[in-house]
Amino acid sequence: MGLITGLLTLPLAPVRGTVWLAERIQEQAEAELYDEGAIQEHLMQLEELHSTGEIDDEELAAAEDVLLERLVEARGFAGGENDGRVGER
Repeated sequence: MGLITGLLTLPLAPVRGTVWLAERIQEQAEAELYDEGAIQEHLMQLEELHSTGEIDDEELAAAEDVLLERLVEARGFAGGENDGRVGER
């Protein structure tokens, strides 16, 4: 970046910094959302809650559906898109 370009774009530095920070936050949020280990741990916690009677069958099924959808998305996210088909790459 030249001196003139640097001086002319200096007022935009806070905006570029904010955009960069927002991109890093988005990357971290997606990494946590699509972490297979965390999703599987949540599934095991649901089973434990169900076995102790804290949640009923309907609540278990609804929560499992959400987590399983995230797991399928996570596998597509980590290995490239595969139109939601499990086991294909």
